[in-house]
Amino acid sequence: MKKYEDTVYRQYFDDNLGFHSETMVYFSQCTPDGYLSLYELLKLTSDIAVEDFKQRNMSRPFLVENGLAILVSRDSFRLHRYPQENEKIIIHTKEEKSEPLQFVRSFEIENDSGEKLVSALTSWLCVDIKSRRIIPIKKFDALGFRKPVDSSSEHDCIPYGKISIPENADLFDTRIIKFSDLDSNGHTNNAKYAAFAVDALPPQFQSIHFSDFRLNFAKEAMLGQELKIYGKADTEKGIIIETGKTDDGISFEAEFRYKVN
Repeated sequence: MKKYEDTVYRQYFDDNLGFHSETMVYFSQCTPDGYLSLYELLKLTSDIAVEDFKQRNMSRPFLVENGLAILVSRDSFRLHRYPQENEKIIIHTKEEKSEPLQFVRSFEIENDSGEKLVSALTSWLCVDIKSRRIIPIKKFDALGFRKPVDSSSEHDCIPYGKISIPENADLFDTRIIKFSDLDSNGHTNNAKYAAFAVDALPPQFQSIHFSDFRLNFAKEAMLGQELKIYGKADTEKGIIIETGKTDDGISFEAEFRYKVN
C-alpha cells in the first residue's frame, strides 16, 4: 500500500519582520486554463497582509476595538509567470517605509524551486471607522501598535500610482453589487474588483496572461449599487484601462498590460 506523507505549509517571520506563507494553488483558485486568477491573487495577498498584522497583535477585531480599519488603496502586480494549479508557492511580504498617508507593503511570490512568479507593491490607508477619515500614519505610529518601518527595497514591478483614464471609453459591463461581494467591513471586498475588471474585458482579452495589473480603489461599492465599468484598449501599446463607476462616483480604476507581438 502506498504510504502518504503529510504536507505541511508554514507561516513564519524572519529576523527583519518579513512574513512568509507557504501554500498551494488549488483547483478552485484557477481560471479555465489552469492558472491562478487575478481575483485569487488579490485574495491571497490581502489575506496574508491581514495575517501578518494579526500575528503582530494587530488583528482586525483589535483594530475595530480601537475605531480603526486598514484598507488597501492601490495595487501594482508584475506577473513574471502565472502560478498554476497544484504548484506550491511561497508568499513573502513585508512593510516598507510608509508614505505620510499610506502604509506601503511589498510582496514576492515564488514556487518551491525558487522561481520568481509575482512581484507587487501595494499601499494601504488607515481610516477612522465612524468618520471614514484617513488617519496620517504618524498618528497610527504614535499609538504604539507596532514599530514604524524606516527602510524600503526595490521591487520588479511598476510603481503604484495614478492611472491615466482615456477619453471616449466604451461601456464594457454593468453589474449589481450582491451580498456575496461584501466582506466583514460591510462593503465590496478589494479582491472582487479584480474579478469585476476581468469579467468586464472583451472576450478576446480575458484569456491573456497579463504582464502587469494595477488597481486603484476610490470609493467603496455598496450592496445593491449598480456598477458600470467603462474601458478602452490600446492594442498597439498592449494596455487596457477600465473605470468602475456607481451613482456616487468612481469606485475603482484598473490597468492591464500585456506583451505585444
